[in-house]
Amino acid sequence: MTLDDRSTEPRCPVVDFDHNSAAHAEDPVGSYRRMRAAGPVVRSTRHGGFWVLTDYDGVFEAARDDQTFSSARCPYGGDGLATVIPKTPVNHHIPVELDPPEHRKYRKLINPLTSPAAVEHLRPAIEKYTTWFIDQVIEAGTCDFATVIGVPAVVTIDWLGLPPADWERYAHAHHAALSDLPGTPEFEHAISVEFPWMEKQLRAAIAERRVRPRDDVLSHLVGSEVDGRPVTDDEVFAMAELLISGGVGTTASLVSQTLMYLDRNHELRRTLAEHPEKLPRAIEEFLRVFSPTQALARTVTRDVEFHGHDFRTGDRVLLGWASANRDPKAFDDPDTVDIERWPNRHTAFGMGVHRCAGAHIARALSVEMLGQILCRMPDYEILHDRVVPFAHQAVNPGWKRIPARFTPGPRIGPTAGNARPFSI
Repeated sequence: MTLDDRSTEPRCPVVDFDHNSAAHAEDPVGSYRRMRAAGPVVRSTRHGGFWVLTDYDGVFEAARDDQTFSSARCPYGGDGLATVIPKTPVNHHIPVELDPPEHRKYRKLINPLTSPAAVEHLRPAIEKYTTWFIDQVIEAGTCDFATVIGVPAVVTIDWLGLPPADWERYAHAHHAALSDLPGTPEFEHAISVEFPWMEKQLRAAIAERRVRPRDDVLSHLVGSEVDGRPVTDDEVFAMAELLISGGVGTTASLVSQTLMYLDRNHELRRTLAEHPEKLPRAIEEFLRVFSPTQALARTVTRDVEFHGHDFRTGDRVLLGWASANRDPKAFDDPDTVDIERWPNRHTAFGMGVHRCAGAHIARALSVEMLGQILCRMPDYEILHDRVVPFAHQAVNPGWKRIPARFTPGPRIGPTAGNARPFSI
């Protein structure tokens, strides 16, 4: 039976669904709601055909079954990053593009860097950079939140041991690769110019750490072992690029979506500004409702029946994290933002062995950034007629520009003047 034959089975809902399309970008929540109404497992005719898992149970099951739903690179669906549909032509990412048992060997190298204890050591840098970014605009009374929320990118670059002044170049390249449309000048420039530049910078830094290690993440990775041997430069590069990719996009997406929501929900904004102790739990609800990573892909490794549908070896499957997070079978009143919702078993960080290693860092960044913005810009107003969204919202939803105005305030960083936490 061919893929097209299976697409026409009466029991298989067939949809013209493209999460990279402009139509989906206009209303991702409504788009996934329509998908759930079609069924927990549906088949899209786009991008060569792929399955979409729309409900919590299906996503949960597939995410925890690495033997059937693989994250590894493979020839099915073309070349490039295996965890997105269609695949993006970027370098191999370790360990996210590995399956157990290989995955565990490399994940063990990253876990100590992102543990709760490690995050405590990172908090001063998070606070420093958040303060600096807000200080640059606080006296003017206007800003572009798309730049202010660059904090995760510069924290990540500095944490790795790369020049933090280059944060925008790293961030813009990754945003273009995942949020601009293939064939556009922005996408092609990122792939042909910016990613080769990043690879050159990373490989030079890795070579330097081989000779002169420092107290940074790159040095930790360079000095690590797998299977009793030193990790190779290629392996360090693949891990570092993954950390950059995760660091520059997801948290910025969460914070930007939250700021947009609070702009129109003043009572909740006031509550969080007056009670910052509520932010940690509120962040969990924002993670559920806004899903900074909307969906990721897997490849089927064997012929199998899944929830009544015949999956074949090589089939591509999209795990709809954002859809699962609004499944009414899993969450009461799922479209309502309830910052007291607990427990909150959202899928925003993924599930199973590939659950996001940087979850603790993302939470710390989100609490600090939202906390400072709500404290220092409590009356901010987003200028919606000048907002510019990303071309598509398939992976990390967000905006290229988020102009805002607010009552000016004082700088509070070192000397309350022009002191910079990094050189430009």
